[in-house]
This record gives sequence, structure tokens and C-alpha cells, in this order.
Amino acid sequence: MSSRLPLPPLALGVLLVALLLIGGFAVYRTAFAPREVKVAVLFDVGGRGDLSFNDMAALGADRAAKELNVKVDYLTPKDLAHFVPLLEDLSKRGEYELLVLVGFLWIDALDKVADKYPQQKYALIDASTGKARANVLEVLFREQETGALVGVSAAGMARELAREAGGPIKVGSVAGMSIPPLWRFHIGYLFGVKYFEAKTGTKVEFAWVYTGKFDDPAAGRRAAETMLAGGAKVLYGLAGLTHVGMFDAVIDWNAQGRGRALALGQDASQEWYNATYIPLSGSKRVDVAVYRAIEMVVKGEWKGGLSVLGLADGGVGIWDIEGVKYFAQIAYDTKKSKVTPERVAEIVSSQRARYIKEDVQRLMKELEDKIRRGEIVFKDPRDEKEYDAIIKELERGNLNAALAKGSVS
Repeated sequence: MSSRLPLPPLALGVLLVALLLIGGFAVYRTAFAPREVKVAVLFDVGGRGDLSFNDMAALGADRAAKELNVKVDYLTPKDLAHFVPLLEDLSKRGEYELLVLVGFLWIDALDKVADKYPQQKYALIDASTGKARANVLEVLFREQETGALVGVSAAGMARELAREAGGPIKVGSVAGMSIPPLWRFHIGYLFGVKYFEAKTGTKVEFAWVYTGKFDDPAAGRRAAETMLAGGAKVLYGLAGLTHVGMFDAVIDWNAQGRGRALALGQDASQEWYNATYIPLSGSKRVDVAVYRAIEMVVKGEWKGGLSVLGLADGGVGIWDIEGVKYFAQIAYDTKKSKVTPERVAEIVSSQRARYIKEDVQRLMKELEDKIRRGEIVFKDPRDEKEYDAIIKELERGNLNAALAKGSVS
């Protein structure tokens, strides 16, 4: 015999209603819960761990994984010969709703594959095929804008180093491959240096080297050592993992008492690598581009075509102290650095105050405001010939040769 008492009619009714509500909620949750979207991020040959471009792409995808219920897989082709077969295989399988292609080196593979798989969505980051496709989003950056601000600051730093230690006022850059994004960086960086010259009357020497590599720190070190031996005081890294070798060369140059020099990072905030000798980094928000592309898929707002991010969009700029601390925290948590984020920020603030004087800060702010307001707009060279022509004019001091709109007197 059961010892349970029969439920009174009212309690039984309440129980039935509760069960119906629970069942209905389960059906609702199943029907309307955000589905998991699968995304693959395909790096260029440098791969993850470059402390720069590819790591920024991973940062944006990692954020999407956490915030948007996205499953992300990361792949790096072995070499250039594997780009097309890898993209073909992934597209054919249709396992991923979005394939994120990081960098210029994916252009050829995308051109050969995208039209064969119109249902597959692709996001090409930091490059363009020059063709409009409904299934391809292409995201570019206005590298000239961040390069120009870095150029002004680099020239100012070199001036202060020359005052402290003697020698020429000279800046340089260790760059990767001669490709459109680097053309734009070159134009912007040289423009910024010449802007400093025009506004201060101070002559600044300029050096630029293409290493042809984004994944070769040894090549970056060799290029940097040559420039340092030639009197360069400030070197700007534009070569991914390659320019980590540049960082090491600058650090050793100072440590060995061979001279006084500083290095500047790019894409991610790289000050944490050695805050004493890397006081500033330009930002290129590859993470923002990757996150936005994934978000479009998740929210059903996909739209192919070209998107260009600049200062006004938060796509490029110079990392502020909060950004410096953010990346220093990542480096500290992952044991890439033993220096606390607070200490990194303290050193960077001190070094910026020491080497970027108030007149240079005003010039940087003046130039940034002109760019944000659209008073000056940089040219985007159509080909290498136009790029070379702009550089030659800038070297002669003709700043307006770099501009599609506005002028500098």
C-alpha cells in the first residue's frame, strides 16, 4: 500500500500547469536558442604566434567564440603550394559557414576557388581580389593613416635620441613583402616623417627595407643590424614574426652599449616585449575585422563586398595605455612575459613622455584630427608603378603627392 496522500484538485492543477510551462519553455529554447556556427580561420604562412597580424586575427575569432556561440578552428598552410588545395577541400566539404582568410597571400587561392562554391562564405582580411562577389567580404585598412602618426612620433623620438647620444636623426623600417598593405604603410610612414620635417624644420634621414618574409626573425635581425649600424635611431616593425628579430637587434644594440635606439611595433600592442625599448605600437584592428565578419554570419546580416577601416572607424591608430595593458596582461597570463601589465604601462608612459615631446604630441594630434575629419585623404596606389612614384615625390618633400584630397602647406 502506498503511503503517499492523494493530491488535492488545486495542487494537481498547479502541477499540470507547471509541467506544461516547463515543456513549452524547453520547446521554445530548442527552437530559438542561437545555433552554433562553425568558422575556420586560415592564417598565412607566418601562422599563429607572430605576436602581430595573425595573433590579432585569432584574438577577434576567440572573442567571437566566447560571445557569439561560435566554434572556431585554426589552420595554417604548410607553404604557398598548399593554399589552393586547402581552400578547395574546405569549400567542397561545406563544414564551415565562414572561411576567414588572413592576409594578401590568399588572393590567388580565393580567385581560383570562390566562384565554384557560391554557397560558401569567405572573408578576406587585409586584401582584395578586385572583384565583387556576393559570397566574399573583403576588408582593407587605411594603413597610411596609422603609418603617418607613427612617422611623426618616430621622427620626434629620433630627434630626442640624437640630442641625448649624438649621431644623425634617422628612422627606418623593417618590412615584410612588397604588397599593397605595405605600400600603404610605406607611404604613410614617410609622409609622417616629412610632415614632421615640414612643421619643425628638422631634417630626418629615412631608410626602408623589404625582407621578403613575414616569418623569419633572423632576416629581421640582419636588416635591423644593418640599419642600426647606418645610424638609424628608431625602427618600425612591419613584418610580422620577422620583425621580432628587429626587436631583438634593437634590445641587444642598447644592452651591448653600441648605441641608443628604439623599436616600434605594429598591429597588436607589442610594447610588452620590452617596454624600455619598444615605447609605442601602431594598431591595425584585424581582430575587429574578423569579429565583424563572423558577427555578420551569426546574425544573418551577411553582405559581400569591400569594407575599408580607418582612424574614424577605430580600425587603425596608435595603441593607448589601456591597450598596452590589455596585451601585456595576455603576455603575462600566457607566460610570454614576466613583467606585470601595470609595470609595462608605467615604463611605456615614462618612455613616451621622455621621447615624444609636447610639440610632437601636438603635431600628431593635429594630423589625426585632419584625417578623422576627412580634410586629408591618402591615395591608394593602384599598382607598384604609382606606389614608386608617390614615394619618390615624398622623398623630395612633396607631401601632397600622397593625398587624394586636401593639401599640406
